[in-house]
Amino acid sequence: MTSQALEGAPELALAWHRAGRGAALATVVQTWGSAPRRVGAQMVVSGDGQIEGSVSGGCVEGAVMVEALEALEDGTARLLEFGVSDGDAFAVGLACGGTIKVMVEPVGRVLCEDTLADLVAARAERRPVAYVCDPEQGGGVLVFDGFEDRFRMDRSGQDEDGRFVAVHNPPLRVVIVGAVHIAQAFVPMARIAGFDPILVDPRSAFGSEARFPGETILDDWPDDALAAIGMDARTALVLLTHDPKLDDPALHLALGSDTFYIGALGSKRTHASRVARLQDAGFTAEQIARIHGPVGLDIGAANPAEIAVSILSEMVQVLRQGA
Repeated sequence: MTSQALEGAPELALAWHRAGRGAALATVVQTWGSAPRRVGAQMVVSGDGQIEGSVSGGCVEGAVMVEALEALEDGTARLLEFGVSDGDAFAVGLACGGTIKVMVEPVGRVLCEDTLADLVAARAERRPVAYVCDPEQGGGVLVFDGFEDRFRMDRSGQDEDGRFVAVHNPPLRVVIVGAVHIAQAFVPMARIAGFDPILVDPRSAFGSEARFPGETILDDWPDDALAAIGMDARTALVLLTHDPKLDDPALHLALGSDTFYIGALGSKRTHASRVARLQDAGFTAEQIARIHGPVGLDIGAANPAEIAVSILSEMVQVLRQGA
């Protein structure tokens, strides 16, 4: 389970616990060397031996399951350490050897049911939240503020005081206004990079299933679509129409939101006209400066696929490094 998925280990752990099956959450709290799962990766173990998710691979999961079942019996947390030699690493899933620490928390005895329920609710509401605990004792609390750098980097880990901070971010999304040829290249790239794309275009000839098979396509006007979607701090907006009738209503809504990235296609002259219209509409220079226009990093892109690469690269840069 990663923070990219709302339906993950916490949701299953709560459901299994409430169904009377018992559940324990296992979380990677530290890694050294090569490890296929990052810190914060989770799996859940039921009292009848079912597992979902992953903390590494191979026999590590088996060993964690055994410890989780024992934790459910005695009601105590576990902090497990697995060191893997280079010779045995491949069978375990640590391709070059390494060490991982895994915290196991039985739900209801160590991990409070109410805390887990609040965590699940925050994830469903797309609210960034951190679960903070002593990795040796488990049984942490939820914190919504104070870990802005960790939220931005999507990075769980131990703080200097020894507390473990598990970051639960909403899934990344990108709303694309304009189902044009650049979008056809951009959408699959964005999905590979971990973004859930949402296409918005009231022109049915553009936003069709035939052009974007299997994708979410909204045929509303952009301002109505964005209001329905909700533009939060884990959502990017990319405007590809360079048509003021479509782009400007979206910009008016996005500039008052927490969206982490706003990019708008068009030449420098087109962007200058866009800025003038926004100034006339009463937007401040600081608000307008949030718009990346012309959109994308300046890599000399010369075709739709290269433009898509430049846009995606700039989105990630802003996400990880700030504007």
